[in-house]
Amino acid sequence: MPVPSVLSLYDTATRSVREFIPITPGQVGIYLCGATVQAPPHVGHIRSGVAFDVLRRWLTGQGMDVTFIRNVTDIDDKIIHNAGHDDVPYWVVAMRNERAFNRAYDALGCLPPTYEPRATGHIPEMIAMMQRLIASGFGYAVDGDVYFDVRAFDGYGKLSGQRIDDMLASPDSQAQIKRDARDFAMWKSAKPGEPLWETPWGPGRPGWHIECSAMAEKYLGPHFDIHGGGLDLIFPHHENEIAQSKAAGNPFANYWVHNAWVTTAGEKMSKSLGNSLLVDEVIKRVRPIELRYYLVGAHYRSMLEYSDESVNEAGQGFRRIEGFLQRGHEFLGTDPHLLTPDPSSRPEAFDAAMNDDLAVPQAFAILHETVRGGNAALTTKDSGLVTEALSATIAMLDILGLNPWSQSWAKVGRADTDSVIDALVQVALEQRQEARARKDFAASDAIRDGLDAIGIRIEDTPQGARWTLEQ
Repeated sequence: MPVPSVLSLYDTATRSVREFIPITPGQVGIYLCGATVQAPPHVGHIRSGVAFDVLRRWLTGQGMDVTFIRNVTDIDDKIIHNAGHDDVPYWVVAMRNERAFNRAYDALGCLPPTYEPRATGHIPEMIAMMQRLIASGFGYAVDGDVYFDVRAFDGYGKLSGQRIDDMLASPDSQAQIKRDARDFAMWKSAKPGEPLWETPWGPGRPGWHIECSAMAEKYLGPHFDIHGGGLDLIFPHHENEIAQSKAAGNPFANYWVHNAWVTTAGEKMSKSLGNSLLVDEVIKRVRPIELRYYLVGAHYRSMLEYSDESVNEAGQGFRRIEGFLQRGHEFLGTDPHLLTPDPSSRPEAFDAAMNDDLAVPQAFAILHETVRGGNAALTTKDSGLVTEALSATIAMLDILGLNPWSQSWAKVGRADTDSVIDALVQVALEQRQEARARKDFAASDAIRDGLDAIGIRIEDTPQGARWTLEQ
């Protein structure tokens, strides 16, 4: 079987695995549909961020200069509804949840995007695109709304494999004022109490789809390499983006890449099903790096059934890798924080797997095979083979965003360490309190002296013992 030497990706638009050829050699533009910040993220929301972080890292590892755009939809019906429920402005809900998403991306080791545009910051660009679409006959205004005429655009439905006559009516407005029930709103006229912006057609707010068409054009130009998102965005969102952008004269994206869902009990993880697992809560039970290992381990186009048990099982596999890294560095007497990943040390089979539509499960198999070889070399005390296995393992983990010694995990690692230290000290303080209660003051003093010797200072207060770490 030939070894893939160049990257190939599954392109939803052609329903085939295609060789990836960037528009400009050495440069890649990626637009990822990011969060609609109506609520904090669950594990299903964050999968696309992790999957496309791996793609970005792999392209960067191949020497590409990657411009990575991940937008924020900070105005939509549900954000407005939730703001009304909380009796706060829409932007309070949007900002609160945007921060929750960024917390989740950071916790799972995702690199920050090159730019992270908010929809509400790009109203002028949306107005300009709608004016072009109206002028060319693809858009029309009615009573302050602006619609896209789907029958005017040849090829509408191609991405999702649908015929217009088989589609349901677009649910974003009243059908009776549209030319066709399937026409979708690019601009929605103002309603009492809703946020609004002024336009040539009257005050209102943007529809969902025009936001991404306008922001992609601004930050990546009319023609770029990869547009990504979850499978659920293929229709109507990505179908409508294509219609708008191509009707406006833009070649738009060359490749359409979509990740599959995370499911629970066989159903897509969503708030409406009541089975959401918020990232903030999950990482209290699971180490963030192990959650990333679990999410990365399945192929990005495969559905992933979530449970704490399956994450913990995956975590055992990652801990075996960590164990080898720790033992290897101890055996060689090296500082892991000073080790720079060497791309040339990656096994060819790993690179071939990554080039084959990001076949991470196969890449994981090579990773674990390398670790087993490294452990065997530790047993025979073969420093040369240990060094090779250690270097290869770190290089592979770095591509996957799983190098525990990398800067992206440093902050998370410190937080984990602090919580472990606090738990251990609390155990010692409880033992000290029990000794004092039974008037075994020698044991109580010994515990205090032992903590003091390692730089942990104890202060007895009316509320109980407090501890500080001497710097």
